[in-house]
Amino acid sequence: MAGFVNVRRDVDDKFYRYRMPILLTKIEGKGNGIKTVIPNMSDVARALSRPPTYPTKFFGSELGAQTSIDEKNDRFIVNGAHDATRLRELLDAFIDKFVLCGACKNPETDLNITKNEMIVRDCKACGEHTNVDMRHRLSTYIIKNPPPKKSKRSKGGHAEAPTPPRANGDNGADGEDGDEAAGSDDELTKRIKAEAAELNADTELAKEDWSADTSPEAVKARISALQSGVAGLSVSNGADDDSDEDADSPYSQLGRWVEENPNSSAVDVYKKVQDLGIEKKHKAVQVLAQALFTADAVAEIPKYVAIFAKMVSSEKHQKSLLGGIERLAGVSYPELIPAIPKILMEFYQADVLEEEVIQQWGTHVSKKYVDKDTSKKVRKASEPFLKWLEEADDDDDDEEDDE
Repeated sequence: MAGFVNVRRDVDDKFYRYRMPILLTKIEGKGNGIKTVIPNMSDVARALSRPPTYPTKFFGSELGAQTSIDEKNDRFIVNGAHDATRLRELLDAFIDKFVLCGACKNPETDLNITKNEMIVRDCKACGEHTNVDMRHRLSTYIIKNPPPKKSKRSKGGHAEAPTPPRANGDNGADGEDGDEAAGSDDELTKRIKAEAAELNADTELAKEDWSADTSPEAVKARISALQSGVAGLSVSNGADDDSDEDADSPYSQLGRWVEENPNSSAVDVYKKVQDLGIEKKHKAVQVLAQALFTADAVAEIPKYVAIFAKMVSSEKHQKSLLGGIERLAGVSYPELIPAIPKILMEFYQADVLEEEVIQQWGTHVSKKYVDKDTSKKVRKASEPFLKWLEEADDDDDDEEDDE
């Protein structure tokens, strides 16, 4: 697997909070058909919060080479043979021109296109709006292919790689004059984190008795419920392209492996998923949600969230993840039910769960993963988070009206 580097490679602080995968290259073909494939362009672009087409086109423009883009199959190609070092230097140039804030040099920016077709970097850290160089050929491409509109609000830190967060207060300032904002949370992020910490603290749900029976018999019953849930995934999920319903199905194997290796790293878990050939299956997401976490799920999610960010690629995957969360809290660890808002917040802030999917799930009781009463309890527990989403939406609408 590729390592990670600072988004700003001129910053050598190992605690710098904005990270991205090292750009990889692969030379294919011979003679006039030789080309450079960038196998992890999507991952790099995701860390920069930019469409992968932008840096690919930037490379082609700077090198005077044709590019070939197949987003469906995740293929990003620059014609000709170009070594990784050269492309990494060009990526630094792209980041400087189209990612970093022109004022504070923080990568926490969004690209906006104004009415007079100017491209502006909207910085979430310092609040400045700085123009990009409209003379560059990529600017014309961006105008014709604007970045997709975000369906959810910026949650701060969107340029970070999916690595576990460090202790509070470790903002990783790089120590250079004028870059203090690059290592600190913006006001919106601070507000969201504060509200997330307070979610469901004073609700009626928190006053209910959600304590779990810790007797050997009760623990054994919960383990049996988890195992039966994993073994019967294909039955509970309805028709699917995988019909394994026995204990030897890859999903059952994955569940057992996770239970037998409780301290495995995120890399080890994902390798196991790949070994079983189910890294693209939505059921695998459900199994991991059930098997990876314990009653301390809120603290454990950051350790494994990168796996879900890698595997969750559709609405169906998101629903399977929510189904796994239902079984985790509703069946295995009932004491987790009051923590549902915080669990949802963890996955939401990591861009694993989308706002619309969460809202639809939270307002529609289902017997697909758990019984109806348990489904109601879990969704009722999510109400503080759903309310927060609605209120934040209203705030955004008001800000847009003001603008």
